Amino acid sequence: MSSKLPVSAREFFNDDNANVGFNRLWFNMMRAHRHFYPVITKALKAHGLNDPIWYEILLQIHRGGPDGKLMGEIETELFLPQYALSRHVSRLEKAGFLRREFIADGRRKQVLFLTNKGVDLHGAVWQTYHDAMQDMLADRVSSDEAYEAALTLIKLLPGGEFIGHKQD
Repeated sequence: MSSKLPVSAREFFNDDNANVGFNRLWFNMMRAHRHFYPVITKALKAHGLNDPIWYEILLQIHRGGPDGKLMGEIETELFLPQYALSRHVSRLEKAGFLRREFIADGRRKQVLFLTNKGVDLHGAVWQTYHDAMQDMLADRVSSDEAYEAALTLIKLLPGGEFIGHKQD
């Protein structure tokens, strides 16, 4: 058996129809998600975060700084339906990680702010998140491959809104 590596992904898969590559991309994204998601979930639960999206929500609020972050902006940036974001925000508020203020402009807007507990959690959780990602990925792909994969996934987002912007 030859130990020669394929020169391209297309050569590796050797599909008769190149369009099968889109199916391979989709199914392997889903498999990777199902493989890694429980590991991240377990690591974050040790900090009281019951769902990895909680950290993403808190990170978006953190990025809003002292002015907070509009809930609608978080919905757009995380591609999270309003009903799901509302449910998570209620749980994060109940856990004491954030507070919300309502804007009386007739449109029911909410601005979210981290509480002191949320600020403290952000610092502690980032190291856990970072370590879990390193443990799961660093021995599987190079940092260059990680950047390429991240850029490819960003290109898949609706409208390519984040092309040219640094994302997590």
